[in-house]
Amino acid sequence: MDYRVISIGALDAHPLWNERSPQRSGHATCTLVRGESEGEKRVILVDPSLPAPILKARLLERSGLTPDDITHVFLTSFLPEVRRGIELFEGATWWISGVERESVGVPLISELQRAAADGENELAASLERDVAILKRCEAAPDTLADHVDLFPLPGVTPGLTGLLLEEPRHTTLICGDAVPTSEHLERGAVPHWAGQVSRAKDSFAEAVEIADVLILGRDNVVLNPTKRPF
Repeated sequence: MDYRVISIGALDAHPLWNERSPQRSGHATCTLVRGESEGEKRVILVDPSLPAPILKARLLERSGLTPDDITHVFLTSFLPEVRRGIELFEGATWWISGVERESVGVPLISELQRAAADGENELAASLERDVAILKRCEAAPDTLADHVDLFPLPGVTPGLTGLLLEEPRHTTLICGDAVPTSEHLERGAVPHWAGQVSRAKDSFAEAVEIADVLILGRDNVVLNPTKRPF
């Protein structure tokens, strides 16, 4: 098993930089994980957040791969910024946690029905795309590949789920928005958009407790500052 960051994410407005309005296009950190499951090769792209043309170019730059080489896509959440380029990977299996899928589905369909009834055609068209993506997403198994396991991190969204990568000498956690940036990590702060702050704080604490290395949701790979160097 190995992994590589394809694109480092960013917040549209970083509150810990004293930004109060959008300064850039927000996008999630996108990570490539390669492994096997029962002898089957798996090439998993986590959080395809960039627009499709940019993501296609970045994937080639960072890994030498094309969209056709990706066997599976995993979404840490269903937030729009996390899945912007997912349709580039039509030949892959799309995964999301079962809890996230269920928590999003009913409200999304209800909002689509309301928009259609109110004649909000542009909004309805956007929501129809979201519904189509969610229907295509399958509930992820507990283990995506050998030494690659789901790690639930609820709070920012009800079913936000990271991936725990177990390596011989250390453990790496793909955090998603549970731990967005190095500033959030240093200050022990959960993101301001967390839907359930108490659960988000618990998930943040679990992430810091278990991982030696953290791949942050809107930032780079960092060593866990609470752990000894290895």
